[in-house]
Amino acid sequence: MGCAKAWQVKSSGERLSDRIALGVLTRALPPELVDEVVAECGRVEQRSRLLPARVVVYFVLAMCLFSGQGYEEVARLLTHGLERVRRWEKPWQVPTTAAIGRARRRLGPEPLKMLFARVCRPVATRETAGSWYRQWRLIAVDGTTIDVPDTDANSMFFGRPGSGRGQQRSAYPHVRVAALVECGTHAVFAALTGPLSVHEQRFR
Repeated sequence: MGCAKAWQVKSSGERLSDRIALGVLTRALPPELVDEVVAECGRVEQRSRLLPARVVVYFVLAMCLFSGQGYEEVARLLTHGLERVRRWEKPWQVPTTAAIGRARRRLGPEPLKMLFARVCRPVATRETAGSWYRQWRLIAVDGTTIDVPDTDANSMFFGRPGSGRGQQRSAYPHVRVAALVECGTHAVFAALTGPLSVHEQRFR
């Protein structure tokens, strides 16, 4: 029976891991919490839309799970996943990439920041190996940089690193990220972003 189900998933172009990932997403961030955050940020729609704010929040999170896929494929995987866990019951067609882009601009970053603050916490228990030194929880400060879309606004605000390939600058602007990470679990529970020119040690 399990093999038959796995084959059905594979034959439809989806993986079993896709379903598992979306299930974890909706359990960690239930719709009630997402709706609450959307309302607190003033992003509740005044009219019915193909892409309501709740779905756009899940879409942005799903982009992290399926980072190698395009907008429309991520939207298809997301809505099929929500249907299976009974979080989406209406007939729905996958919107265009342009429509998804407009919906993301309407949502803005504030609901995602608030969700992160509400949900992301240290998760180690006393039995988690490598998480404690006596009574103290072991925490590391980690830094990295992340590519962002190649726009004039991103380039001006975040900046671009130099390139060692004969070019004066890299192809994409970079965001500098500093994060607090739980050592035993590698769970990120606090993070700040800023321009590339600001060293992570200066983040507050």
